[in-house]
Formats: sequence, C-alpha cells, structure tokens
Amino acid sequence: MPRHSGAVIACGHSRERTKTVQSFAELDLIEPIQRAVRAENYTTPTPIQAQAIPHLLTGRDLLGVAQTGTGKTAAFALPMLQRLGAATKHPAGPRGTRSLILTPTRELAIQIADSFRTYGRHLGLRQAVVYGGVGQKPQVDALSRGVDILVATPGRLLDLMNQGFLRLDRLEIFVLDEADRMLDMGFIHDIRKVIAKLPKERQTLFFSATMPPDIARLASSILRDPVEVAVTPVASTVERIDQRVLFVDRANKRALLAELLKDKAIDRVLVFSRTKHGANKVAEDLAKRHIGAEAIHGNKSQSARQKALENFRAGKIRVLVATDIAARGIDIDGITHVINFDLPNVPESYVHRIGRTARAGADGIAISFCDSEERAFLRDIEKLIKQRVPVVADHAFPPGRGAAAEVLAAEPRHGQHQRSARPGNQRRSAPPRQGHGHGNGQSHGPQHHASRAQQPRAQQTVPAGRSLGRG
Repeated sequence: MPRHSGAVIACGHSRERTKTVQSFAELDLIEPIQRAVRAENYTTPTPIQAQAIPHLLTGRDLLGVAQTGTGKTAAFALPMLQRLGAATKHPAGPRGTRSLILTPTRELAIQIADSFRTYGRHLGLRQAVVYGGVGQKPQVDALSRGVDILVATPGRLLDLMNQGFLRLDRLEIFVLDEADRMLDMGFIHDIRKVIAKLPKERQTLFFSATMPPDIARLASSILRDPVEVAVTPVASTVERIDQRVLFVDRANKRALLAELLKDKAIDRVLVFSRTKHGANKVAEDLAKRHIGAEAIHGNKSQSARQKALENFRAGKIRVLVATDIAARGIDIDGITHVINFDLPNVPESYVHRIGRTARAGADGIAISFCDSEERAFLRDIEKLIKQRVPVVADHAFPPGRGAAAEVLAAEPRHGQHQRSARPGNQRRSAPPRQGHGHGNGQSHGPQHHASRAQQPRAQQTVPAGRSLGRG
C-alpha cells in the first residue's frame, strides 16, 4: 500500500500537515451546510474537524484517532453530506444505500442519525437508521426505495442483508466508527462480512478512540492511501480532568458511593460498572437510598435505555450507571464526575471512560474505586497514562474498616457531607495545556508526569479532608 511522506505513527500510516482553520467559514462547505452549522451556533471547528474535513471533501480515505467529545461526528458528517448532495446522478436504487456508517450500539446509531438529519436539513437527502431490539418492518420500509445515508449496527445490518432487504453494491462512502469497541464487543467477524460486500471503489473512513495492534491491522486492510488525523496522543488522558483513586474493600463500594454522593457538588455523575448485573445492583442500591439513578446496558430494552438517557440528559436523575459498551452511546455535556465503581481490566477503557467528563472546555473529575483484586488494573492504567493517580486516603470506608452495614448503622459523622464547604477546598488549577504555556519557560508535559510516576505511592495522596466533589 503506498504511503504519503510525513511523520509515521504507531499504526503505520502517515500524518499530513493541514493549515490552521479558525472558523467554519474557512472550510469549503456549501451554503446549505454552512446555514445548518450556523443554526447550531458552531463557529470554530474542533481540531479533528479542522484537520479531517478538507481531506474528506477531496475523497481521501481517513484514519481518525480521537477521544470522545472531540466533535468527531461532524468531522465526517459534514463532508459526507456535501459529497452526497453534489452527486445526485448516482441514485442508490431500490434497497440500496450510497453511504454506510457502521457503529457498535443502538444509542450511538440514533445520535449519529440525528446529527446527519440536523446538518443535512437543507439538502433533501434520504436517510435511515437500523439497529436491533425493535421490529424490523419500519426499517425495511425505509430501505425499500433506497437511501443516501444509512446508519447501522452490525447485527441488524447483516440480518437485513441476508434477507435480501439491503444491497451495498452501489455504496460510495463507508464509515467504521468506534472500531476498538467493535473489537471488544466481538463484532470483528460481522465487520469483515460487511466489508466483503462493499465495492472496491469507495471512500473509507475509519475512527477509533484507541489504536491497539488488532485495530491497526484492520485499518491497514481496508484503507487505501489514507491520511491520518490524530487529535491527541494515543492513550493520553484528557488534560482538564482531575483524577483520584480511593482504595476500598469490595464489600464497601456501594456504601462509599452513597457517601460520596452526599456531596451536592457531585451534580451529574456517570458511574461505570464492569458488568450488567453489577450496574443493576448499583442503581438499585442508590434508589433505595433515595438517590435518583438508572442503569443502562445491553440487556435493557431499547425504550428503557432511551428513557434513562433522556432522564439523565434532562436532569431528572443525578446518576447514570453504565457498562463500557453502553456508554459508547452517551453524548451528554455537563457530566461533572465520572466514577469508576469497578476499574476496567483494559487500561485503554479507563481513558475512554474519563473522557466523558471535561467536555466542551469544562473541568471534570474522575474518581476510581480500587479493591485489593484491582491493584494490578490500576498499575496497568498508570503505566499507560504515564503518571500516578493521586490517592484519597481520608474517606469513610478505607480498606479493613469493616462491613459496610455496620458502619451505615451508625449516625453519619458530623459534618461529613459538608466537606466541600470548607475554606480552601477550591478546584486545583489545571496544568498548562500543550501549546498554551504562560511564558515562564517551564515544562509541564510528559516529563512532569514521568517524575510523578517515580515517586512512592504514599507521596501521591490528596490532603485529608479535601472535597471530592469540588476538586
């Protein structure tokens, strides 16, 4: 496969320099799309939008490595809409589609379809979204005349193809979104079946939050002479997130979570559980304690998942408990805290989890619970992010404290939930971001993190009494 000259990165593709773009008006987008962008109050493109859109408008294949909350959907939707809107001489035909966006979850498919509908409102293009968990007849009806844009999950897509309700022989653009999560969910064989049905002449866009070797090999197998856009270094954590870890016995995790939620500064919180059963248990326990919470995972019905998301987005519930897979469909601003009730056993998932807070320029806090069996997971995470996660030693349920039921039977310690009101408990200033220094000539980059990682764990503790809610 030919490569462009440039800086080669880990996955074997090359990056090309793109001129700095300060506004959407500088992008070569047609007026109907510019009008839709203005209606959404978009003014300055995010880095991935500024770097990707010019290449995609020319028909280039693209490999995008980006964390959540980077504006990725608009980065591929806007140029796709322009190319599809300008090529009306190539209709998809009955049961056909001109473009396909393949995504791992129902929620994410719905949100991507909504974005295409919003950005393409003045273009008159046909679109459909197909996913499992609901009846297929409305989806079949939508595909019968052919569509310009199809957003789909792998399982339902293959079902419809095998039944003869969908053809991909006239496809012009293929997007594989959240590729690393597709791999985690076991969709790799389904993806290869879909790719085998695609025409060789097409534009392919490949997006992944992380780039492990298996994903890099998949990208190399389906991309032709791609340009790469990587808006953050691989496995870097979001810089504005204040990270902490609390060591706790597994039996006391639910009680510790309830104790932390007494702090009203923990306003809109996303809690991660490793399993679906665990997510249910956490949400049920919080509900018993009169804390508004719902769980979202693959065993929930589509309507239940959508209702939970809407309740969380509208502020009707304070806590959403999710598994990693279900969380890929969550695109909600204003999440103040992410709490890892269970540490992930895949360190890259930690990076993706905590990226759910500190979106749209806001500060955020990520709190992780770590029991004795999860210490190895924590070490793997710290190795990946190249820094120690500060420890909060002063909390209600330190390891060895005793059964949670016994502690909860007693009255809460006086003033426990008012810690955040103590003087001096203000949020720490975020370190200067790369490329945005303060002129003092001091480095706050990887060298700073490396020096912290070499210090003993005991020196990393957050001062006693510090508010977890306010940073």
